[in-house]
Amino acid sequence: MNAPTELHDFSVAELAEQLRARKVSAVETAQHFLARAHANAGLGAFLDFNEEATLAQAQAADAMLAAGTPGAALLGVPVAHKDIFVTRDFAATAGSKMLKGYRSPFDATVVARLAEQGAVTLGKLNCDEFAMGSANENSAFGPVKNPWDQTRVPGGSSGGSAAAVAARLVPAATGTDTGGSIRQPASFCGITGIKPTYGRASRYGMVAFASSLDQAGPLARSAEDCALLLSAMCGPDLDRDSTSLDVPAENFARNLDDSLAGLRIGVPAEFFGEGLATDVRAAVDAALKEYEKLGAKLVPITLPRTELSIPVYYVIAPAEASSNLSRFDGVKFGHRAEQYSDLIDMYKKTRSQGFGDEVKRRIMIGTYVLSHGYYDAYYLQAQRIRRMIADDFQQAFQQCDLIAGPVAPSVAWKLGDKSDDPLASYLADIFTLPASLAGLPGMSIPVGFGAENMPVGMQLIANYLQESRLLNAAHRFQQASDWHLAKPEGF
Repeated sequence: MNAPTELHDFSVAELAEQLRARKVSAVETAQHFLARAHANAGLGAFLDFNEEATLAQAQAADAMLAAGTPGAALLGVPVAHKDIFVTRDFAATAGSKMLKGYRSPFDATVVARLAEQGAVTLGKLNCDEFAMGSANENSAFGPVKNPWDQTRVPGGSSGGSAAAVAARLVPAATGTDTGGSIRQPASFCGITGIKPTYGRASRYGMVAFASSLDQAGPLARSAEDCALLLSAMCGPDLDRDSTSLDVPAENFARNLDDSLAGLRIGVPAEFFGEGLATDVRAAVDAALKEYEKLGAKLVPITLPRTELSIPVYYVIAPAEASSNLSRFDGVKFGHRAEQYSDLIDMYKKTRSQGFGDEVKRRIMIGTYVLSHGYYDAYYLQAQRIRRMIADDFQQAFQQCDLIAGPVAPSVAWKLGDKSDDPLASYLADIFTLPASLAGLPGMSIPVGFGAENMPVGMQLIANYLQESRLLNAAHRFQQASDWHLAKPEGF
């Protein structure tokens, strides 16, 4: 690959170096990416801009760069945020009519921590409503299109984040992963994304979907870029997030160049069975062979309860969603029906008008499984199996250091193909759900192309708090390959 010549072709690390060397200003950089985002509005990736706030942040970054202020790793680098994070200077809608036009009085912790490292917020990115979806077709503000083929989905729920990074509209973006919503869109759009260990990144200011599963993480073009962002995003936030881990912030870029000699990569039989498309399998198999060339050893393992992850997830996540979304009733904030006869009528009409079909579906499922007479049969049983799924991983990690497999059973499907069949969309999460239920860190890296030149991602999963090992393995693979440098035609 040739050295980048356009600002949008620089990686996060390269762009940060360009800014530090004063070869380009933060204001020029912000203006360049804002122009690209507006010029490619047809992708549907962005939901909100505030150019005045963006340029003010860029000017502040330029002042610090001129003063030679050290320490801010992302000083002047533009990022954009999934619209599931609340932001003071931008609307925060969670992709829902329920929160249309809502602006928070504070920034989410993840947003604030990236700002502390000098990142400039470019705008807010489209997502499935309340992060519920696998295709980014459930947004109240229209679907996002995959830049590799605009007749296809970008994945979800962080589809706006993945599409914007893949199309070079922003160097990096934040996303959230409840059941695969960073890893799957990263795979579909040919970029890199990582979900850290549950509790590593604060959930404060993240509009809640399923509180025991939601986790923030970055999407970027490379493992190196993800390491830089993740280092800024993570760290304890005990006063504001009761699920935050009391684990110090970490420099995830410190071990990127470690040798992979002797690394044991577990290959679960359950991830390579019936239902996996042959083109996806071929790309993942080729990547595993590359890892062997880099010194890793492939170890056959089993994760016997993989298939149970779908029913378990679609009991637990809707149950938590039905509780979390009960706050949207038209009383304190958000949408309120214009005409109603009494308080109960206001609740009904507000929620009927404000929520989309998928959100209503999950609220109804969640309310049902939590109801009297069904709690023990469904919710409690799902939690027991969730514990067993986590135990399966611990058994596997006695034999290996990392686990590898496909992210999704197929490449990105056509827009609308699964809109009328929610179950088909749910089944597409089969390989990402187990790690989410166990709270383990996982990531997707580009490993080639499948049918009709659509990207294929490979999933890497590590044991708790071993994000550095994940990023090291991904980085070494990306040093030996150039799949992560490929970009969609026209962008």
